[in-house]
Amino acid sequence: MNTDAQRVLEATYRAESRPLFARLVRVLGDFDLAEDALQEAMRAAASQWSEQGVPDNPAAWLFQTARFRGISDLRKKRRLVPLNAVETVAATEPEDAGDDLLRLVFTCCHPAISPDAQVALTLREVCELTTEEIAAAYLTPAPTIAQRIVRAKAKIREATIPFDLPDREELPARVEAVLKTIYLVFNEGYSSSSGRAVVRPELMTVAIDLGRQVVALSDEGEAKGLLALMLLHQARSQTRATAEGEIILLEDQDRSLWNRQEIAEASGLVSEALRSGRCGPYSLQAAIAAVHAEAETYAETDWSEIIGLYNVLLSLEASPVVALNRAVAIAMRDGPDAGISQINHILEAGQLAGYHRIFVARGELLRRKGDSAAAKRDYETALGLARQEPERELIRKRLSEISQE
Repeated sequence: MNTDAQRVLEATYRAESRPLFARLVRVLGDFDLAEDALQEAMRAAASQWSEQGVPDNPAAWLFQTARFRGISDLRKKRRLVPLNAVETVAATEPEDAGDDLLRLVFTCCHPAISPDAQVALTLREVCELTTEEIAAAYLTPAPTIAQRIVRAKAKIREATIPFDLPDREELPARVEAVLKTIYLVFNEGYSSSSGRAVVRPELMTVAIDLGRQVVALSDEGEAKGLLALMLLHQARSQTRATAEGEIILLEDQDRSLWNRQEIAEASGLVSEALRSGRCGPYSLQAAIAAVHAEAETYAETDWSEIIGLYNVLLSLEASPVVALNRAVAIAMRDGPDAGISQINHILEAGQLAGYHRIFVARGELLRRKGDSAAAKRDYETALGLARQEPERELIRKRLSEISQE
């Protein structure tokens, strides 16, 4: 394959593979068949584009080729499916691929599928994460994740779950699971759970695009809140790590590089969500992120407002991670001892003992109050628990600094 054709094929796959896959799933009615058909189309492109030239619309070429391969496979297997209907649906160009991706998410998050399988299936089929990556993100053995995905696909086939958006009457009941899954996808992109990368921009882009589509589809305040939260985090994502991949803490980030257009859009969405009267955890998290984003410097952060918002959030969602974040905010306003006391309560309740960030947080507060020995113990515990390499490097750096104090 010549270099130009290969470059176009690789770029098209990176940009279009999941939207094309989603459209093929809707057209062919089967995850595995759609994936096989797309891969066959990729192999055909690798062979033909060098000889015949790159088509004017590479994505459309891949879609049409995959469609024909998929329909041919259906005929060979004599599947009991309405092939005429399949051919009619598939005959158009994939201009509405974005809608198809949202349809696929709603299918993956159907209430007939267990919640843990919903997330695994979405991450695998919509975001193209490997089974091993999903397993690492959720501290679950890879074979268990693989079984969840297989069972979810079987459930979709057996229950004939449609590859489509829910009716408007069903939408409110279905949106919550979709928002949760989009949130988890974004989180994996914003702070990769393992490996060398701090940020995975492609996952953040997928999540935000899906969030925009849900907002267009639904007037739920929480949909706007989630979109605002993702935009606020993305607005500063470029300042979270150095060019070498080292983590830059919030207090050290260059705020002049934050995307003010995204912050302004998100702030408007936060206001709409809070005024809707139907706001929940996503809207409150977005409101907290907005307080951070609107402070001109770290020193000017309104910690009292942030603590107040965390108090409301905890009343809705008794999450130990939220309690930890609130403890850090209390420490910023009232001093290290106040924050340490809150963190000790969380650990004494038997929560977050395997979560490295609670030991990083307490270790930093102990360091600030001058208890280097205790700080070192917490950082060493955190190092044993952390799996993302840039976080491990930051912890090692802190341990080195403590040893020199």
